[in-house]
Order: sequence, then structure tokens, then C-alpha cells
Amino acid sequence: MLYILALLPILSVVFLMTARRWGSVKAGPAGWLVGLLVARLAFGMNWDIWWVSQGKGLLLSLNALLILWSALYLYNLVAEVGGVKAVADALLAAIPEPGWLHIVMAWALSGLMESVSGYGLPIAIVAPMLAGLGVPAVSAVAACAVGHAWAVTFGGMGSLLQTLVAVTGVDTDLLVPAAAFLLGVACVLCGLAAAVILGQGKYWKRVLVLGVIMALAQAGAALAGLWALASLLASIAGIGGGILLFRRRREDCPDGELHCVPPALKGALLAYGLLIALMVITTQIPPLYARLQQFILTVQFPEVVSNLGTVTAAGPGFIFRPFLHPATLIMVSAAISYEAFRRRGLGQSSIWSRAAVTTFRAAGPSSVGVIAMVGLSTLMEHTGMTMLLAQGLAGLTGTAFPLVSPLIGILGAFATGSNNNSNVLFGPMQKNVALALGVDKGVLVGAQTAGGSIGSMIAPAKITVGCSTIGLKNEEGLVFRRTLPVGIGTGLLLGAIAWLITVGR
Repeated sequence: MLYILALLPILSVVFLMTARRWGSVKAGPAGWLVGLLVARLAFGMNWDIWWVSQGKGLLLSLNALLILWSALYLYNLVAEVGGVKAVADALLAAIPEPGWLHIVMAWALSGLMESVSGYGLPIAIVAPMLAGLGVPAVSAVAACAVGHAWAVTFGGMGSLLQTLVAVTGVDTDLLVPAAAFLLGVACVLCGLAAAVILGQGKYWKRVLVLGVIMALAQAGAALAGLWALASLLASIAGIGGGILLFRRRREDCPDGELHCVPPALKGALLAYGLLIALMVITTQIPPLYARLQQFILTVQFPEVVSNLGTVTAAGPGFIFRPFLHPATLIMVSAAISYEAFRRRGLGQSSIWSRAAVTTFRAAGPSSVGVIAMVGLSTLMEHTGMTMLLAQGLAGLTGTAFPLVSPLIGILGAFATGSNNNSNVLFGPMQKNVALALGVDKGVLVGAQTAGGSIGSMIAPAKITVGCSTIGLKNEEGLVFRRTLPVGIGTGLLLGAIAWLITVGR
């Protein structure tokens, strides 16, 4: 009975977003209220549990919302000078085959953005570009949500993998090979699914070829010890391969066409090129990274115990590193870009205020949904509901546990909105189950993070970010209905592969 009650808040959100087609602005608070009721009546929630869990949730929400608002502001600023349309036109000139271009953008370009930033930024940036090329808004968000998921574990310049190694104690020599193989399969599946969502299934042969190239590039870099750059290199290979796989005809590229770069395109390349450069510089220069990492802002929370004995240790909430946070780098890029636009006469001097107004109108309502969803996830974590669900799956499956190992990662990403949070929550449990079953712990922990990566495509907070930037209000349920079957299907296939690996050893 407790398992059903623990699942009830999640089922409520899924039902309201899919069957009732509610947006996160309504479904999030409704799910939070259901979670609050279940936690109080069945899981021993008390005042201390409530305020600590919601305090942490609010800080985590602030992290996501800072990225949402800043990314959306930069996008609107670039759009004000015609930069977004110019980028779309340039990509169309490089790959003047719209269907194939859409796939490459939703899959490889979003993977590139995940590699250098993460935190939902790939959907926030690439989905509006696709919409500008004529892709329906729901399809654009869903395709980017699915298309970028393969790059999450080895994205973010390796920060996620470092955290996973720290919380599980599993060495990278054991973890990376399993994760790279599973995510290589996921890469191909994400490409195929994105193509179908975009209505471009006819390109499946090219997708398979490019998917193998990207998977091998990611695995090769990861196994060579460059796992912090694995997704980045695979994404670059994907974009380059996408261009090469297009069968260019002479008439597709008239003489001089690619040599004339319009000012709006230069402005867009400056804004986003500067952002990528700042992220690479701040994370890949060890002395600079070490120095910037020392500056932190956080809030310490006390140990809390539910009325049923669930203990949450004392510790910090979200650790905010102001000089390394994507929102800081995004706003620095926006400030420099605005000054460059002003000096070059791109747009009027009021573009900064118009971009701010557009951002507020798009991101304001959806912020309510993000806060509610994250608050629900921290409430479930602190009352033991999330761990109970994972342990229930483990007890139900026994030696067949590897089959559901990725699904636990997906559950964690759905509930917390992050692969990193999913790994912190369930990574140690996956390792302990592996030790109890006598199977390779690298495989199960690798399956955990592969599942958490795939779970990014169904995380309500990320879907809300994408819908906000593209102007989809209260339509997250339509996107969720597209991504949920892909996420569950991919998780089941990865679980079957993980089980075969453990059986064969």
C-alpha cells in the first residue's frame, strides 16, 4: 500500500499533464498538494521535514530559474537584432535540406549545448531556432528534449561524472566503459526518435550512420580519459558529419553565398560563441577553475527526522558558485553582446528593455511550475518516498534487477529534474545492489547514470524551460506525451543490455 501512496504524487502529475493536458503551472502545484497530503498522512512528515525540504527545493528552483531567465533573455536579445533568423538561414545554407537540418539541430546541436552548459539550456536555445525554421512548437521542444538526452552524463564539462564517482566510490576505469557503451546505444536511439518526432523518419539510414559516428566519438574520447570532453567532441562530430552526409549539389551553394556574413549573423555568433568560449575557459583551465570554484554561496540545513524515522543528514542546500554558474556567464555574454550590437548599429538602444519584457512574459508563469515540481521532488526525497520506490523495484526484480536499473535513473531524473540529482540519490543504492547480487558495480552504476541521462527528456522542469522559451503556455503535457514513450522504451532497452552484460560475465 505504501508503494502505491509513494507513487501517487508522480502519477498525479503524469495524469494531469497527459490525460488532462494541464501545463506545469497547474499540474505542478496540484502534484505538490497531493505529495504534501500523502507525506503528512502516510510518511510521517513534520514541520522540520517540511521547511527543510521546501527550503532546499526553493534553492534548487532558483538555480534552474536563473538559467531559464538568463538563457531566455540572451535569446530574446539576439532575436531583437535578427540574429536567430540569421543563424537559421546560415544553417540552412550549410545544409539546404530542411528535414535533415532539423534532425542535426535537434540532435547534434542540442548535444553541443548540453556539453558546454547543461541545465536545460539546450532545449531553451535550440527549440526556438527550430520553430524559426517552421517546425511546430510542440515538435521542436519534444525533439530537442529527446535529442540532447544522450549527452547529459558526459556533458557539463564532466561535472556530473565527477559527482557520481564521488558519491559511489566507483572508479572511472569501471564506470566509464559501461556508461559509454550504454549511452552510445542511447545516442542512436535519441537520433531516431528525434527524427520521428520531427516527421523525418525517411532519414533513418543517415541517422544510423551519424549515430554510430557520434557514439564512437563519445566512447573513444571517454575511454581515452577525455570524458569531460566526450559529449562535446561527439557533438562536433555530429554537426560535421551531418554536413558531410548531406549530398550537396552545385546549385545548392552559389559562388560567394557562404562568404557574405550578414551583421545579424555576426551578432548571433558573437553572443553564443562568447558564451561557449567563457564556459570552456572557466572549466578547462585548471588553475582558473580551482580559483573560481572557491567562491561559493550556500545555506546550511540541519538534520531532520520524519515521524517514521527517515533521517536526512545535515548539510548544505544547493551550492551556488557565482563565477562558474551558467547564468553568470550567460549574462556576461549578454552584456558584452549588447554593447557590441549598440556600437555596430544593430537594433535600437531599447532592445535590452524589449528583450527583458519578452522574457518576463514568457518565463514568469512557468516559474511557478518549476518551483512546485522541485518542491515535490525534495519533499518525496526527505520523507523517504523516492527511496521506497527504488527499493521496491529492487526487491521485486531480484537477480533481474539490471533490467530496471536504468528505469530507477529515469525515475530519479523525473522526480528531481536532474541526472546529477538522480545519481546522488540512487547511485550508492545501485552500487550496493550490485555488491549484494555479485555483479559488476560499474555496469549498474553506468546503467543508473545512463537512465538518468535519458530521464532528462521527461523531466517536467526541463520541459517547462523549453516551452517557456518558445512561447508554449500550458502545453507541457503535449510535449510530455511525445517524450514519455521514448524515455521508457529507451530505458527498457538499456536495461535489457545491462542485464545481458551482467549475465555474460
